[in-house]
Amino acid sequence: MEKVLILMLLVILGHANFTVEAAYKAPWRIHTLFSVECGNYFDWQTVGLMHSFRKVKQPGHITRLLSCTDEQKKSYRGMHLAPTFEVPSMSIHPVTGDRYPAINKPAGVLYWLKHSIDAENVDWVLILDADMIIRGPIRPWQIGAEKGRPVAAYYGYLIGCDNILAQLHTKHPELCDKVGGLLAMHIDDLRALAPKWLSKTEEVRQDKAHWGVNITGDITEKGWISEMYGYSFGAAEVGLRHKINDNLMIYPGYAPREGVEPVLLHYGLQFSVGNWSFSKADHDEDDIVYNCGRLFPQPPYPREVNVLETDPNLRRGLLLSIECINILNEAILLHHAANGCPKPPWSKYLNYLKSGTFAKLTRPKFATPSTLEMMDGKLQEQVDDHDSARPYPKIHTIFSTECIPYFDWQTVGLMHSFSASGQPGNITRLLSCSDENLKLYKGHNLAPTHYVPSMSQHPLTGDWYPAINKPAAVLHWLNHANIDAEFIVILDADMIMRGPITPWEFKAAKGRPVSTPYDYLIGCDNELAKLHTSHPEACDKVGGVIIMHIDDLRKFALLWLHKTEEVRADRTHYAKNITGDTYESGWISEMYGYSFGAAELKLRHTINKEIMIYPGYIFEPSINYRVFHYGLQFSVGNWSFDKAEWRETDLVNKCWAKFPEPPDPSTLDHDDEKSLKQNLLSIECIKTLNEALNLHHERRGCNRGSSLSTSKEDTTEGSVISKKNDIKGNYMLTNDPEDLEYFHNDKMGIPISFRFWVLFLCVFSGIGFLVVIFWVHSGHKRRGMKMKHHRVRRRSLNP
Repeated sequence: MEKVLILMLLVILGHANFTVEAAYKAPWRIHTLFSVECGNYFDWQTVGLMHSFRKVKQPGHITRLLSCTDEQKKSYRGMHLAPTFEVPSMSIHPVTGDRYPAINKPAGVLYWLKHSIDAENVDWVLILDADMIIRGPIRPWQIGAEKGRPVAAYYGYLIGCDNILAQLHTKHPELCDKVGGLLAMHIDDLRALAPKWLSKTEEVRQDKAHWGVNITGDITEKGWISEMYGYSFGAAEVGLRHKINDNLMIYPGYAPREGVEPVLLHYGLQFSVGNWSFSKADHDEDDIVYNCGRLFPQPPYPREVNVLETDPNLRRGLLLSIECINILNEAILLHHAANGCPKPPWSKYLNYLKSGTFAKLTRPKFATPSTLEMMDGKLQEQVDDHDSARPYPKIHTIFSTECIPYFDWQTVGLMHSFSASGQPGNITRLLSCSDENLKLYKGHNLAPTHYVPSMSQHPLTGDWYPAINKPAAVLHWLNHANIDAEFIVILDADMIMRGPITPWEFKAAKGRPVSTPYDYLIGCDNELAKLHTSHPEACDKVGGVIIMHIDDLRKFALLWLHKTEEVRADRTHYAKNITGDTYESGWISEMYGYSFGAAELKLRHTINKEIMIYPGYIFEPSINYRVFHYGLQFSVGNWSFDKAEWRETDLVNKCWAKFPEPPDPSTLDHDDEKSLKQNLLSIECIKTLNEALNLHHERRGCNRGSSLSTSKEDTTEGSVISKKNDIKGNYMLTNDPEDLEYFHNDKMGIPISFRFWVLFLCVFSGIGFLVVIFWVHSGHKRRGMKMKHHRVRRRSLNP
């Protein structure tokens, strides 16, 4: 009877499972395509995409369109990574000889349509890029696709749809849609589009006269996005209009709109969480797929993100970023295991990737009603024109440094405050280094970084002027980075953010940047401006914090550099009564370079006094300042801080190093309320710096037993020694007397307290082991005697 009941139960469960599967079965046939070349760069992307495809149970089949030359195939190792359809490589065009690997995408799709049997047995096609992670099943008809109306993600930077480029390359420029990334369309539409997609790509690629950034939006001005225009112009040519969705796909690093659940992550751009960052370009030749035990750098854990960001929606964006890299690492981990790699040693991170918590966090996501909302024409027009009505234009924050310890501790402070401030968008450190310095530099992981050749010593004049690195670095970044932001916020490294700095709050607009007052730039009012700009009347005394539209910055950056060189070379006008420079050394030439360059373009600023404050300076109590600029010395009572005194001190690479603690607020004079608040702001600045350093040392894995080299006098005093009292740069790590035991080490350098506990544990473990052995042995002996006695009794009872 029990067997019958079990059999009936299994039948019922099987039927239920079949019913569930039937409910999720797609009513139409779907095929997913993605295009790659045969190399390590695309192999790790393939592993990630394939894993996410399986993880979310995406309906239908998937095919990798693999473009390889015969020579490349001989040494290619990744043929097993995905279901593959081999496509002749067009990386080097067979007619023109032009090297343009991106053309393989339309060429591969067209070849698949003509030669694959799969193309004859499909209704809907989903075209993705290899650098994507699928978060939930994507069914074209469910996201709004119809025959004749494909669904696509929004690519707002394709400005060529609105200008002469579209007029030159399609008969229907009014039908040009700025789309890409995610493409979901009916197979009949794809058959009509594919030939035009390829031919229009070839057209745009050959039209070198119109590669300019003002025409294409391509900052490299090398025709790299010709394939994207080929798609948009080809679709316009065959009359194919798109339903445009800006919610289904998101770039890690950006926060989704409220109520939106993205189903696709496109990690084409650099993104960061706190001090951790990831850029696919850094792994161009990475053989991580074939290198057992290797994973991408571990991102912060979700609980750490919860501490970093208090705004719920911005926190969602950060969690999406770590989800992306964690799924990539999970994919590589499983791939290694499936291909015979030895089991990696245990680690907390690997344990997390295999945990139920991670499995729950990365369960398939499903598009919400808000996710499926399409961009109507009105909203799209607002986005294209960068209208002020748009709620959240994309922002990118940048700051300039050099590869020396002085800028490293400033970087740690700024990065920590950036994470806590709620500032939208990404941040990039522009790091100016000579080749020699770069070889010895240890601070690569302190911030998402764009590396810039150093101009500290001018390559032509030989003039030593490190401040010129700021405009030079901004110009280099604009010319070499892939920037997907409408507004750029420029800060200095010696700043602490207290809140978000956004263009919508401070009323920045295209043609109208916002900055903070630098009233000491008196050269704007005298002969200096007349000598160095055609429009001295347009010279604004500004600096520090700058919020500027990307188009303005592109026009302005070169002038900023040139005007800096001009003013720096004008030594006859270094005098204080002309420049306001106390040192009369031309040190603020870069600041004048900024103001004169902007004046040359008649780029007038909105000057806002509520963004930035110098600690220790007069303030307005009602203002919520967003930035501390600790460029000048400030003090609270007998305590003072001057960043210049820490120029040669390595606070970042020495465990638990920090600045002298400011006075306790309870010890301040509370009678003078204004003075009290001024002092509290100064204390907040240095406390934030010390908090940043402390968290940095924790992340480095410093333990409380590690210390700096300190003198006997330092150790006995038990407090942080100020820089003024210690010319060697040695200082204590803590003010807590309980921590002093860590500095009392034996000759081997091992803390005595640590050795005591190790010895205690060894003795305790040994005694415990002997007790267990004795107990087990006694138990066996008693049990043996009892059994023997029992046998004797049974024998005596037998007749």
